[in-house]
Amino acid sequence: MELCKANSQLEQQILQVNPLLEAFGNAQTVMNDNSSRFGKYIQLRFQNSSVKGAKINEYLLEKSRVVHQDEGEQNFHIFYFMLAGISTEDKEIYGLLDPTRYRYLNGRFGQEDVVQAWRVKYAEVCNAMDMVGFEEQEKVDMMTILAGILSLGNITFETTDSDALKVSEASRGWLKATAGQFGVQEEDLLKSLTCTTSVTRGEAIQRLHNQQQAEDARDSIAKVAYGRVFGWIVSKVNELLAPKVDCDVELNEIGILDIFGFENFAVNRFEQLCINLANEQLQYFFNHHIFLMEQKEYKEEGITWETISFKDNKPILDLFLTKPIGILSLLDEQSAFPQATDRDFVDKLNSKFKTAPNFEVVRNHTPLFTIVHYAGKVQYNASGFLEKNRDTIPANIRELFINSVTPLLSVLFAATISRTGTLMPRKAKLQVADDNFNSTRKQSVGAQFKHSLAVLMEKMFAAGPHFVRCIKPNRSKQPDQLDSKLVMDQLRYNGLMETIRIRRDGFSWRPAFKEFAERYNILLLKPDLPLDKSSCVSILNSTELSGWKCGSCRLFFKYWHQEELARLLERLGRAALVIQKNYRARICRRRYLSLLAEIRRQRQAQREREEREEEERRRQQLEDERKRRLEQENLRPASPPVPLPRKKKPEPRPRSVLSTVPKAAHLVPVPRPRSKLFEATPFDNELNENVHLDASLMLQPIDEERMKEKHLKKTNTIRWFRETQVRKLTRDGGFPSWFHGMITRRQAEDLLIDKPLGCFLVRVGQSREGYTLTFRGADRCRHYMVEMQSNGKYVILGEDRAHSSLTDLVQYHTQVGIKPFMELLTLPCGQMCDQEPDYEELKAFTSSSSSSSAAVEHPAEDQDMDTGSHKVHLQMQRLFLPPGGSSNPESHKPPVLKRISDRRRRVEPAQMEHKDDDPTRESRPFPRLYPSIRLAMREIQQIQQHFQQSQDQIQVSSGKALSLWKRTDA
Repeated sequence: MELCKANSQLEQQILQVNPLLEAFGNAQTVMNDNSSRFGKYIQLRFQNSSVKGAKINEYLLEKSRVVHQDEGEQNFHIFYFMLAGISTEDKEIYGLLDPTRYRYLNGRFGQEDVVQAWRVKYAEVCNAMDMVGFEEQEKVDMMTILAGILSLGNITFETTDSDALKVSEASRGWLKATAGQFGVQEEDLLKSLTCTTSVTRGEAIQRLHNQQQAEDARDSIAKVAYGRVFGWIVSKVNELLAPKVDCDVELNEIGILDIFGFENFAVNRFEQLCINLANEQLQYFFNHHIFLMEQKEYKEEGITWETISFKDNKPILDLFLTKPIGILSLLDEQSAFPQATDRDFVDKLNSKFKTAPNFEVVRNHTPLFTIVHYAGKVQYNASGFLEKNRDTIPANIRELFINSVTPLLSVLFAATISRTGTLMPRKAKLQVADDNFNSTRKQSVGAQFKHSLAVLMEKMFAAGPHFVRCIKPNRSKQPDQLDSKLVMDQLRYNGLMETIRIRRDGFSWRPAFKEFAERYNILLLKPDLPLDKSSCVSILNSTELSGWKCGSCRLFFKYWHQEELARLLERLGRAALVIQKNYRARICRRRYLSLLAEIRRQRQAQREREEREEEERRRQQLEDERKRRLEQENLRPASPPVPLPRKKKPEPRPRSVLSTVPKAAHLVPVPRPRSKLFEATPFDNELNENVHLDASLMLQPIDEERMKEKHLKKTNTIRWFRETQVRKLTRDGGFPSWFHGMITRRQAEDLLIDKPLGCFLVRVGQSREGYTLTFRGADRCRHYMVEMQSNGKYVILGEDRAHSSLTDLVQYHTQVGIKPFMELLTLPCGQMCDQEPDYEELKAFTSSSSSSSAAVEHPAEDQDMDTGSHKVHLQMQRLFLPPGGSSNPESHKPPVLKRISDRRRRVEPAQMEHKDDDPTRESRPFPRLYPSIRLAMREIQQIQQHFQQSQDQIQVSSGKALSLWKRTDA
């Protein structure tokens, strides 16, 4: 998939955002296995048909799904992907156990085939995070927090004799695991769950929770933590994909709104209320754009128009959004009272809107009310409305998590929340006491959603919208089944029936005069036709069309007018083909006859020329025969040759004469022609790495500034390779066989000229910090740029997969082809040749310490080695030293660095012994409290085993008692 013509790395990053957000924001519902449980608005910014950046706005994540799912539904995808895709070793690191143990997953998991699909999805999510630019530590912290949310749901409470709460014995291990995963103290977390601390006049007052309040606090922590992780992902993506252009550069923008559709379930809660409100707002915008704006244009053009009646949903929006007596305003009012209940909220709605046409009162002991939406009646269950609208967490939880040793969790809870509910991480130093957070956090979820809808509608009214409607064919999620009633209901819900009617009754096609005249002037068969209103009217009068209208600036046609005009053009097109056919036949016939006459003339001339040549040949033979006979008659013996006189030895010329003789100009070597086998193609990514000079350019004076700049770039690349790449690339003290150092494009092609198809090498870019993979293709050599991202991952430009190392990249593409030709890497271009290794100038970095120590111990041997095979190695090593300096690198180190390097030289051999056992093993980040997590997991498993043994003993004892009872009865 491509976003634009410029297939850049930024484009691939944008494409990888969608699977990442779907994993964290989508879930399985009764209607859809991959239902979006949030809304997103993606802004793509372009400049000259190439994408320059992107921004994402998210709306109303259904956080309640983290702690509760209805029958037939699941939690967010990421939990199942994580539990299926993480290896057994990593599960121990993160503190994850059997998925069926977690209460937030309802103790259910998938079948083997489903788990395998989840495992593949988890690999895609990890690759998406690598492609976008997430750091490894951030990914580890994120997965640790998700594991902590699952462990948090297994904490249960029980009362004591003093009516205080404590954690049940069976869940003590889960409490310890949650504290370790969140990076906080176990006692502080327990205190935050079982009591609330408030400060009044400088005095701290603790209020103990009952069991229901403790469970609500536990669930609210899980919902808020997950919501902030999702908000941080969106914020991080926006930071990484922000346009890297000047502020004064004007960028074009394409906005894509992907939002949930109208929902009407068996039980509709607060989330369904907000979702349906968003759909009401979008339907109002659709009506305004399709109906009202279209009728307004007809009036401005002076077109007689019969007003089409349509269902206006403005009263329903007023019912929700009007202040101070709208549904959302009353919900905020009730949420401000701590003692208010959901029943009180419904009673207030019944008293305020009992006469409203779009509101119906429901008489039931459960708090229910009904809204008549544009799509139909929806009954809402108000249980939990106030709590979800408040979206509060215990006051001491925020301070606890800000002081967490897990960096990501600390950032999440130190961030501020904007008016639209967007998470805004702080860049400055974190401060616990900040009124900024409190002032913005007081806003309810309903108020945030209302503000975000207002901002979204402002953007949409300022743009030119195009609508894409998704229709669900059936409720059973089966292919090749069409439920006509369901499809018709959706067409009516989406307003498509009204759109079809206005397209039928209105003027769907409205071209300007110039556009119409340029396209259809052929119908008049007149050249140089003016592009004005009179010409358009003349064209239409020449046809038999009726029902069209002519405005002041444009024409108005029915939907079938364009088809009739197309048929007229098609008729003229067929006539033009007949004319062209006959004209071209006549031209070709005339050309054929002239060619035939020319061929006959050439044949006649050829025959005459052959006759003349034959006659000349015979005459020549007769002349030769006559001369031969004459020579035989006059034949005499030849006299001996007389020697010629010896030439005089030349005398030397004076010096003054030599100085005046002009010297021969030095001829510039002409570069050899390149074979067509190595011609550059549009897919050769690195076209400007090494520009080949021709003779005319070499005769020009050398640009010193350009040479200095080129040398500086090469020096910076060498420094980058030495500081960041040597340790990643070397194995067992050397480079891989496919690595050829810093060679030019021409040298790489020369190395592969006689190699088989699929041979490849990797070289360091001379003017940039990156690599180039040169591949021997079927018809030419291809060059693919390899970039290292900010998170240390390696990516081939244009590919959608990131790799932890160059070795992994090469290994992967030996099995999966490189786009767009899907070519496999088969044979590395090794270094076994008569010449010096290509990476000679970079090889010095791998053995600089050993070579320097050898120079100190055996200086005489180094002099002897300069004449051997290591001469080039030592010469290139000296190139990296400062000008005029000594060839010993240790002489340029300060005393402190010398001691550090000496100590490192003693330590590194011991470390290399362990690394040689597993060369692919690299240092990886771990959770901050990993030991505590391991201890907690062992405790949970011991408690589970003890519980299982006790159950077995109970069953055995009950079996013995039953057999004894049977014997006694007998």
